[in-house]
Amino acid sequence: MFLEVVQRRNQKLIEIAVELHQKGLISPNTYVVDLDMIINNSKAIAQKAKKLDIELYFMTKQIGRNPVISKAIVEAGIKKAVAVDPWEAISLSRHGIEIGHVGHLVQIPKNMIAQILMLQPDFVTVFSYENAKNISDAAESMGRRQKIFLRIANKEDYLYNSQEGGFTYEQLTGQISKLEQLKGIEIAGLTSFPCLLINGGTPETTSNVESMSKAKEFLKGRGFEKLEMNMPSATSTATLELLKSRGATQGEPGHALTGTTPLHAVKDLAEKPAMIYVSEVSHFYNDKAYVFGGGFYPRSRMQGALIGSTKDNLKYVSTIENDPANIDYYGVLDINKAAIGDTVLYAFRTQIFVTNAQVAVLKNLSTNPELIGIYDSKGNEINDTFAGGDHL
Repeated sequence: MFLEVVQRRNQKLIEIAVELHQKGLISPNTYVVDLDMIINNSKAIAQKAKKLDIELYFMTKQIGRNPVISKAIVEAGIKKAVAVDPWEAISLSRHGIEIGHVGHLVQIPKNMIAQILMLQPDFVTVFSYENAKNISDAAESMGRRQKIFLRIANKEDYLYNSQEGGFTYEQLTGQISKLEQLKGIEIAGLTSFPCLLINGGTPETTSNVESMSKAKEFLKGRGFEKLEMNMPSATSTATLELLKSRGATQGEPGHALTGTTPLHAVKDLAEKPAMIYVSEVSHFYNDKAYVFGGGFYPRSRMQGALIGSTKDNLKYVSTIENDPANIDYYGVLDINKAAIGDTVLYAFRTQIFVTNAQVAVLKNLSTNPELIGIYDSKGNEINDTFAGGDHL
């Protein structure tokens, strides 16, 4: 999906990735990340958001909760992270990353609430009165008051499968009195997901935003004057103005940090591609090449790959889509002539944290390329050989 974009806008990443693999410095099933490009992308998003007075929390699940990358994003101007689930919040916090938002896509299990509140997140999202009460009880016992977002999700809103949950307008209006009585929480804002989709190369807000606006007007009538409007999904330099016009006060960039939102596939934006996936030809069967997997993503929509043994002999080949019902032990290429051991490069949208991939972090690609370290898909360093940096 993004291979042509990487070739055109970050060719050096391709060249270094081939060299790393052929020298044995990285194994197949490794995402190679250009740290300097992520820093540049983060700065561009942070600067645009500052002009629009939109607060940002960065998402790390796409990059495997990587601590080195996360710290670089903080230094680039996006100071706090949004955790997709409580385990991500714990992982990031262990590396000194401040948590701005937690509980949005995955609620906090009851017996983990106190542990998460000890991380002092700015906001916790709740899907229900019961969850709000659990947050309130835990916060009260700790002598604090936790700011919460109410997740708004009317029945006709756009919700991804297995991500359903939140307050309908009827539930909000029917339960607001009980919510207001909870002493350990402060209703500080609203959120939903996705608030924005890319249709044919054009960003458009979803009906979820309309539902949030309606809920905001209701709450305003009850005295809630300064509610945050947290609107995640496809947050980038190209969508911040649209979000601002629809009332957003917060955005949560994730794929834009690596230049891989759907919009980046069809338009050259300020953010450039910063990541590719490296594999290797394992064997041939039935006139097809099979490459090592483990890091493919079912929703990647990839169509092709580059294959070769040096930066000068790479050629494009078509891919054959894996059945998402099966484990991705291998990927398949529509080619019957290549060398076992050849490097295979892909570029696609991914969620590294749900894969079995490794992450190799590089810097100084344009001057003196350096491999900072190799990490697993949850952000743990797995190879300290390069802890001090290894120059190519």
